[in-house]
Amino acid sequence: MNYQPLHYIYQPATGTPTGTTLLLLHGTGGDERDLLPLASYFGTGLNVLSVRGNVLEGGMPRFFRRLGMGVFDEEDVRFRTHELAHFLQQVSQREGFDVKQMVAVGYSNGANIAGSLLLLYPELLAGAVLWRPMQPLTREVPSPTTERRQPVFFNPGSRDPTVDAAATDRYAALLTSAGFQLTRHDTPAGHNLTQADVLAGAAWFQKHFLLPAERSV
Repeated sequence: MNYQPLHYIYQPATGTPTGTTLLLLHGTGGDERDLLPLASYFGTGLNVLSVRGNVLEGGMPRFFRRLGMGVFDEEDVRFRTHELAHFLQQVSQREGFDVKQMVAVGYSNGANIAGSLLLLYPELLAGAVLWRPMQPLTREVPSPTTERRQPVFFNPGSRDPTVDAAATDRYAALLTSAGFQLTRHDTPAGHNLTQADVLAGAAWFQKHFLLPAERSV
């Protein structure tokens, strides 16, 4: 396949490494610097890998194309998901971290490509924080199964005008049926990411992936 490299920033763990790598995935119009300030909320001893999507929409980076607001180019979703998975395998070898101990932290479009990784590569990630998720594949819905039973923080906005509530329920049910341990946290907000979302996601992450001495919030 004609996969293209992705721009990224990698920050190895300082202090006592936990072995876990945060995979930061920005929303539409962000880049590899966008979510970096949030990494410190998740604790100490973490590697951080922040990636920029390869697709441009009106000059704004994204991880895959869309046909309209809330309508995804699902052929491109699949291609870009395979491209990202291929990249993650390569960069883990280059930078020297365990790809199996990687937890995706994604917002909006970044949450959607992370969700596509869960659906198409269900054993790859160790877990995921999905802020404002939307099901990325709906026409030919995968039937993923994972024996790892990875935890997933699923954080929709209850007032989000871009996502249908029933579709959100179906997506949550799909991930649960696949074997992911879903923690659903509905925020009384729209599509924007709030401080409460960040704190809730970080607290959930620390509960599942860090020892008490490694937690910061």
